[in-house]
Amino acid sequence: MEPILTTPAALRRAVRTWPEKIAIVDDQWSSTDSPHVALTWSEFSAAVVTFAGALVASGVAPGDRVAVWSPNSYHWPIAALGVHHAGATLVPLNTRYTAGEAIEIIERSDAKAAIVSGEFLGSDHLAELMSDHRATMPDVVVGVTLNGSSVVPDGAVSWADFLDRATDESRREAESRADAVAPDDISDILFTSGTTGKSKGVLAEHQQTVAGSRAWGANGQLSDEDRYLMVNPYFHTFGYKAGILPCVLFGVTMIPLAVYSPTEAMKLAEKQRATVFPGAPTIFQTILDDPARSDHDLSSLRLVVTGAAIVPVVLVERLQHELGVDTVITAYGLTEASGFVSTCTPDDDDETVANTCGRAFDGMEIRLSEEGEVLARGTMVMRGYLDDPAATKETIDEDGWLHTGDIGTIDERGNLKITDRLKDMYICGGFNVYPAEIEQALARLDGVTESAVVGMSDERLGEVGRAYLTVRDGSELDEAAVIAYAKQHLANFKVPRSVVFLDAFPRNAAGKILKRELA
Repeated sequence: MEPILTTPAALRRAVRTWPEKIAIVDDQWSSTDSPHVALTWSEFSAAVVTFAGALVASGVAPGDRVAVWSPNSYHWPIAALGVHHAGATLVPLNTRYTAGEAIEIIERSDAKAAIVSGEFLGSDHLAELMSDHRATMPDVVVGVTLNGSSVVPDGAVSWADFLDRATDESRREAESRADAVAPDDISDILFTSGTTGKSKGVLAEHQQTVAGSRAWGANGQLSDEDRYLMVNPYFHTFGYKAGILPCVLFGVTMIPLAVYSPTEAMKLAEKQRATVFPGAPTIFQTILDDPARSDHDLSSLRLVVTGAAIVPVVLVERLQHELGVDTVITAYGLTEASGFVSTCTPDDDDETVANTCGRAFDGMEIRLSEEGEVLARGTMVMRGYLDDPAATKETIDEDGWLHTGDIGTIDERGNLKITDRLKDMYICGGFNVYPAEIEQALARLDGVTESAVVGMSDERLGEVGRAYLTVRDGSELDEAAVIAYAKQHLANFKVPRSVVFLDAFPRNAAGKILKRELA
């Protein structure tokens, strides 16, 4: 059988293999017991082709970039795979971005179209962009209204009206473009913050993306009998490449959840008889500790996959014994490797799962540099960074080894353990946070003379930021003002949770701030 090396090829095989099996169920917007949306693989594929046809009819050409800034709902996988089907490149945007952060990515990626959510959780991304940034927005802006309304701002088109643009001719053109998608075409550009404070766009090819998703799904022994509760955001590799795409490759039913809470997750898991439930450790901690957990039947769960933070052995044991989950797996990855570097397997014991990141994924290899830095090489490693050959050369050496910036150890069985970070990055609620970006934002706050941000241990989120500041004489800045300013300019997970004012920073002989002493 010819190998599947592109997402259009994967979707076509899903339709051939499981035409009448359910591809996606989304009832989080429904006020009744019946699902708002339930699509078979045949129906899901038809929706993808229609979306692709609408892109074609709207002037999106092969190789163009299309941004998606929207929470988990049935729209997201249709849009993502529709972008690929039209021969274009997907640019996911973090839903926690401010409008200013989002428009920067849209501009830097030169997106020709943007799919943007309307009113959601007290904010309206679509209205913000169309009122404050209309001049720099692409010509094609599609509004995803999650509250049942079809009203969108001037200059945008509703989801339904956009789909109506597709014609038989444009659908045929989309199918022709899907035929032409090559394994080494760029499938997506995921932006990840850099140590300079400027985000980098990671260029991933179809074959790299699909290889990682296939390896992840095979390791979890996914099948068309599985039902996947998706709390990991789709804009993240965990939700997109370890979520949507493995479902396409293995025929798994997708069950999106846009806003995580233990109550909603348990209700959905019970109602939809979810079998697969990946997420950050804090998610499972909140479920295990929820006093109402016994009110929900979670016996259908068979696989939990976690990572992105230290995983206590007791958490693995509780998931198995209290929730009855047969298999708990931890893994390690980074965006530059499509999210896939190493993983534990279903056969590993609790100590291995909790204390290591397992062995290299199929298609990958890992080793340590002389300094102990984790290096990764293989089929999932990115082509490079968008418009940044210098950073690409610095990150991927001449032998193809990706320098992760993490310090680790590898035991005699090949299990990787991350022990530290070469850089200052910390992980808040599963999201990588780079202090340099926060420090640059705080530098623009009147009164601040210098800042240093470090990650501090937090029981719920793993780590949260603490900002250390020196200020001008006479400045009346206080902690509340600094945090309020950060909230205006940064996504929530980047906002420091506490602020300490110093007379002077501890420094080394070269004058560099000693962050370890601060922490």
